[in-house]
Amino acid sequence: MTEIRRRGLLLVMSSPSGAGKTTITRALVDADPEITLSVSVTTRPPREGEIDGTHYHFITQTRFDEMVAKAELLEHAVVFGHCYGTPRAPVMAALDAGHDIISDVDWQGSQQLKAKMRDDLVSVFILPPSRAALRDRLERRAQDSAAVVAARMSKAADEMSHWPEYDYVILNSDLEASVRQARSIIMAERARRDRQVGLAEFVNRLRGGP
Repeated sequence: MTEIRRRGLLLVMSSPSGAGKTTITRALVDADPEITLSVSVTTRPPREGEIDGTHYHFITQTRFDEMVAKAELLEHAVVFGHCYGTPRAPVMAALDAGHDIISDVDWQGSQQLKAKMRDDLVSVFILPPSRAALRDRLERRAQDSAAVVAARMSKAADEMSHWPEYDYVILNSDLEASVRQARSIIMAERARRDRQVGLAEFVNRLRGGP
């Protein structure tokens, strides 16, 4: 009997800092065992409560440069003076096994991923309901100094200008509604015919073929 199996998809979630991509991403991962989170490497130091290997792989600049040189990263970028990148091996292993993986990279990383693996990529840009709401979220997060918050707000306008480059856009004015939208996107993308491995053979048998 012909087996139909699904190739996984790489879901990229991008947004300005504070717009909600991390919260939405965690909700998706917690609700669906078929979704795993891509753990990026970074040269920045851990924030309070962050665990190495869970939130990020915290590595040295020397190791990061080595990974770039050996093409071990699907994408990489410098953000606020620190390097970030997506390791290639775990992503490709997940897709081949039929599992979905989420990566919360910025627009630079999204462009690199699109150039390398467009057929596997589903990209979503998350917008805040207003600039005031974005600033309020950054300030309530209490993870950054006033200077860093100001820098993030300054960069947000440029980041948001890249929304047309994404497959989908979610306006995150209500978190629960935004999570539902993201889940609907995943369900629809899972049903795409080009992700159904063995589908052509299965249909041929249904039609009475060999």
